[in-house]
Amino acid sequence: MGLPGVSGEPGPRPPGARPAASPWRRLWRAARPRATRAQLLAGVLCAALGFGVVVQVRQTDVAGLADLRESDLVRILDDAGERGDRLAEEVRELERTRSELTAGSDSAEAAARAAEQRALELGLLAGTVPAVGPGITATIADPAGEVGAAAFVSLVQELRDAGAEAIQVGDVRVVASTAFEEPPAGAGAGVVVDGTLLTPPYEVRVVGDPQTVATALDIPGGVRESLRQLSAELSVETAEEVRVTALHAVSSPQYARPASPGATAGSE
Repeated sequence: MGLPGVSGEPGPRPPGARPAASPWRRLWRAARPRATRAQLLAGVLCAALGFGVVVQVRQTDVAGLADLRESDLVRILDDAGERGDRLAEEVRELERTRSELTAGSDSAEAAARAAEQRALELGLLAGTVPAVGPGITATIADPAGEVGAAAFVSLVQELRDAGAEAIQVGDVRVVASTAFEEPPAGAGAGVVVDGTLLTPPYEVRVVGDPQTVATALDIPGGVRESLRQLSAELSVETAEEVRVTALHAVSSPQYARPASPGATAGSE
């Protein structure tokens, strides 16, 4: 008979005592994460920070128009309306062309006229034919020599968004493939446009709706203000006839080739 507390059998449990926890339960309790004041405070701060970020993002999304003056909003609305009118007129012109092409015996003559008109339009887009029409002549004075390639990229993008149909910077015709680069070291102030070094002051000729194009350059936070931050000044003159005479030399593509008519995106 073994001594109490020495044998392997547990002794009698006192009345009212809780049963001993199993080893696995004690291990789980020891490994269970316990929330401390520091952890709770960190959680509250993270939640507050996330809420502040969401509010700031939403305010930033609406600040672009909410902070503009009424006159600026009216100009933007007019610009959008004029773009819609131009697109509607283009749709009507295409519908008239389709009707002529499908109308009886004159379809061959109409097809020839449509092809000639299409070739002229493509020539304007490719810069292989001169352009004349209403538009603007913009002059950029850059006494500090701070206007670089990035400023011209923004300028051309703004002009295209405003419906410019032909653009000439200095003696260079601007087309879809035109590249703007910084001048080589030691060349002084200027910008390289399709390999041609242009120096200030810069003259930009644009054929398009004069009022729409001129208004686009004056949008708050746009081209004019960006140039002013570079100590440059932009002057714009509208005219009923602007001539874009510079031509773009078309080169054969090195990598691109026409896809077959039945080819679809992702097909082998």
